[in-house]
Amino acid sequence: MASPAVDDYLKTIYHHTEWQTDRITPSQLAGELGLAPSSVTEMVQKLATQGLVTHRPYGPIALSEAGEHRAAAIIRRHRLIETWLVREFGYSWDEVHDEAEVLEHSISDRLLERIDERLGYPRFDPHGDAIPDASGHVHREPFVLLATAAPGHAGRVLRVSDRDPRLLRAMEAAGVSVGADVTVTDADTLRIGGDEVTLPAEAAGAVWLSA
Repeated sequence: MASPAVDDYLKTIYHHTEWQTDRITPSQLAGELGLAPSSVTEMVQKLATQGLVTHRPYGPIALSEAGEHRAAAIIRRHRLIETWLVREFGYSWDEVHDEAEVLEHSISDRLLERIDERLGYPRFDPHGDAIPDASGHVHREPFVLLATAAPGHAGRVLRVSDRDPRLLRAMEAAGVSVGADVTVTDADTLRIGGDEVTLPAEAAGAVWLSA
């Protein structure tokens, strides 16, 4: 089944375990996609029949090897396009997600590889998410969620979730960017270059630091 709907399911399942280890449940998947649980159950059964996921009734869902390969391919497209829009067209990091959602289904493989080449084969998108290479492999270093980082923890900002554009704008205004060196004061405060920066409450669950 080659369709944007299938790709959206696979991407969502893939995303769920990128920055933590618990597998996604059917109810969580329904919530992420904004769909009725019955619709999700039906599609998951179809994906399992196609060999793209493994699943038992009412249990968590995992990608098969084939499903992970396909999910990595579409995520590669999405994140390369986001990086391209920021670097080449001046988009800000809070503007690119919806544009990439449209373009990821329409550009050719040839154009995608030219984009990758022009950008210098980037490993991370503007939000710090890893860009799978052409074979589906990714590079990640050990990380810690800001909410669980101990006071005094020093590290680099590895990732800021792109789920909420408003939060991205607030983080940019606070001087928080991917790659910035920070020291944790508490879950709501970082020290950046000697300055204490107060973050929105949502940041604690949306910022990842090097471990």
